[in-house]
Amino acid sequence: MKRSLKPLLAALLLAATGPALAGTVTVITSFPKELTQAYKAAFEKANPGITLEILNKNTVSGIAYVRETEAGKRPEVFWASAPDAFEVLAQANLLEKAGDVLNPAVPDKIGSFPINDPNGLFMGQALAGYGIMYNTRLIKAKKLPAPTTWHDLLKPEWFGNVGITSPSRSGTMHLTVETILQGEGWDQGWNTLLRMSGNSAAITERSFGVPDGVNNGQFGAGPVIDFFGLSSKYSKFPVDFVYPEETSIVPANIALIAGAKNTEEGKKFIAYTLSKEGQELLLRPEISRLPVLPYSKMSNIPEGYPDPGQIAARSKVQFNVDLSQNRYYIVQSLFDQTITFRHADLQKATKAILDAEAKLAGKPNDKARQLLDEARKLAFAPLLNKAQAEDPELVALFKANKKDADVSQKLSKIQGDWNSQAKANYEKAQALANEATKL
Repeated sequence: MKRSLKPLLAALLLAATGPALAGTVTVITSFPKELTQAYKAAFEKANPGITLEILNKNTVSGIAYVRETEAGKRPEVFWASAPDAFEVLAQANLLEKAGDVLNPAVPDKIGSFPINDPNGLFMGQALAGYGIMYNTRLIKAKKLPAPTTWHDLLKPEWFGNVGITSPSRSGTMHLTVETILQGEGWDQGWNTLLRMSGNSAAITERSFGVPDGVNNGQFGAGPVIDFFGLSSKYSKFPVDFVYPEETSIVPANIALIAGAKNTEEGKKFIAYTLSKEGQELLLRPEISRLPVLPYSKMSNIPEGYPDPGQIAARSKVQFNVDLSQNRYYIVQSLFDQTITFRHADLQKATKAILDAEAKLAGKPNDKARQLLDEARKLAFAPLLNKAQAEDPELVALFKANKKDADVSQKLSKIQGDWNSQAKANYEKAQALANEATKL
């Protein structure tokens, strides 16, 4: 009996040690399945014995997942579009250096923005721009002008025809929000965001909700990361995509997570995504991302495909990732408390203001003008000024461990105050606009 167990034990030991040599690479990412499945199939074919497991979460949830998973049990790779998310992970010592997997053919910068982290903690795997996706069929039917700037989506004719999501639900939306805030300045940027949100038909649950809504005609247009618009366009949906001048071209990064289970295999996957073969996958119509590898080093670039260098050259926004990272949670919370959770109130105030402006156009009335000015200030100004948003104590509080009871209590009080103030402001703005229409 003992003799017969030896082959069985040997087989069990071999089975147990086999996966440790090849193993499973777990990738936590916010990217759509069209992209992740293409990479899974190609990587596994090129690396027999290694299995790629995709853990799909939005960027904010992905960061939380890595933070809450103990060392030794974490996924191998973090892969997302938002560069500030990688700064958050790096500051928390949750990334491991992997600079040895870099492709030397990838340039150091796009415009003035570094493609790779100088400390080797994360690498640019693709390039991402932010802009407006719109349904060509719908805007023709509704006789809406094709948008070319963020401010086009603030016009009265776009009321109820815009789709938007929240930066707390989407890392790419956070980048869009920060691009607008940095491009226009804090006060004017929030004015744009509040008015765009007031014109929106809905705040979607995920970033995918905006392009899906534009594809099917639920929305006429919405702010998205470029690959959502480009992949739909090249997949023959009735949509188009435009980069406003106030956009930014930044890397969509990939990184090795510290405390992962299968570090060497994780590095192999990162290296594959940066290789010529891995970069050319980005050009598939259903993916349509901008590669970090120069077009001169690649084959079969689609006709008319956007040139990231040209977009970066004409962009007015030099994205400050440190600024974005520092106020990351404040911006998300302020957006949610004043827009996401008060969207119906903001919509009503916006509609009342637009109706009053239309009714009073060409009819000079100082009292009505004063009422409308006050209504706009209440509805479309941020509750915090720039200095308040960058106050070190407030920044530290929003970065603190939210499981701490004292921290949680303080945050709840602040967020509750913002929510209540936003509600009061929108109700007052609506009342003032309605009063103006009666004059």
